[in-house]
Amino acid sequence: MDLTRTIFSVIDMRSFSNLWFWIALAVMWSTASHWVLGVPWDMVLRARRKGGQLQADVEDLARIYTSRMLYIGRVSGTAVLVLAAGFLSALWVLGFWYGMQFAQAVFLMAMPMSVVGLVSVQAARKVEAGDNTGEALFRRLRTHRRVVQAIGMVSIFVTAMWGMFQNMHMSVLGN
Repeated sequence: MDLTRTIFSVIDMRSFSNLWFWIALAVMWSTASHWVLGVPWDMVLRARRKGGQLQADVEDLARIYTSRMLYIGRVSGTAVLVLAAGFLSALWVLGFWYGMQFAQAVFLMAMPMSVVGLVSVQAARKVEAGDNTGEALFRRLRTHRRVVQAIGMVSIFVTAMWGMFQNMHMSVLGN
C-alpha cells in the first residue's frame, strides 16, 4: 500500500461527516467573534463598564492592531489579495468542479473568513480615521463584532446545509 492511500484511509477526507471539521468550524467562528480587531471582547466589556486604565488598554490594543493590519495592507495588500484569490479559486475548482469534499470544506471556511478580513480592514480604517477613543471606539468594535457574527451565522448555515446535502448524497450513493 502506498503512502497516499494509507494517509487517506487514516484521515477521513469526507469532511462533512467528520466531527473534527464541525469542531474546527465552531472554534474558528467563536475565536473570530471574540477577538474584535485584535481586542478580546471581554476586555472591551470590562473597559466600557469600568473605564480608566482598562479603557486606555483597549484603546492601546485597538491602535496597535489596527496600525499593524493597515501597515500589512499597505505594504503587501495586493500580493495578499492575489494569493488569497488564487487559493480560493483553486479550492473552488477542486471542491465544486472536481467534487473533492475536503476542498469544499476548506473553501466554506476560508471564503467567509476572507470576507471577515476585508471587513476588518474597513473597520481598522475607520478606527484610524477617528473612531479610536472612548464611546466611538466601543461602538465601532461592537458594530464590527456584530458584522462578524452575522457573517458567521450565514456561513455556518450555508456550510451545514451543504454538509447535510453531501452526507445525504453520499449515503444514497453508498460511499
